[in-house]
Amino acid sequence: MIDIAVVDYGMGNLRSVAKALEHVAPDHRVVVTSDPAKIAAAGRVVFPGQGAMPDCVRELDARGLREAVIAAAADKPFLGICIGLQLLFDHSEEGDVAGLGIVPGQVKRFAAADMHDALGGKLKVPHMGWNQVYQSDKHPLWAGIEQGARFYYVHSYYVQPQDAAIEAGYSEYPTRFTSCVARNNIFAVQFHPEKSQHDGLQLLANFVRWNGVSN
Repeated sequence: MIDIAVVDYGMGNLRSVAKALEHVAPDHRVVVTSDPAKIAAAGRVVFPGQGAMPDCVRELDARGLREAVIAAAADKPFLGICIGLQLLFDHSEEGDVAGLGIVPGQVKRFAAADMHDALGGKLKVPHMGWNQVYQSDKHPLWAGIEQGARFYYVHSYYVQPQDAAIEAGYSEYPTRFTSCVARNNIFAVQFHPEKSQHDGLQLLANFVRWNGVSN
């Protein structure tokens, strides 16, 4: 029995995600896999990734993992990370590509030309480094994590949900953008919990204990 499946579609260093999960859940079996059958058999699924959206979609389909991810997101505790958040949406401006259509909404690029900090300094894209995350609503995955805790980001695009009610957290760069969404058994984040030290590990530990119910 696989307790936690980390979906491997060839995009990003998935071992760092798996190692972080093994650290917070030493009694659970964590498997990095590109086998749809193993994903289907797992008790919970983590869907991470790094890279460009068109490449991620292509590799996901090349490995026959599209339907496995859609099925997992329908009925078991499911955690999306970084591109694993963006892929859940209908469409991305990055490469003008369709996502998986699990969560209604769009993926937008930061408008680099118009972005300045409070002192007038120009902000860079990608948004890279530590930033505060503000919890939009209560959720089991926020247990033990303070409002405004800092998490680690690396991204040039952000999600824009069709339904604002699914926003679970947001950050500012320099204006507000959705950094976490929650709907039923799905929780997905733009930042990298596996690179976010104590609070990132706390979020992963909360996921391991989560029964897939938002409230």
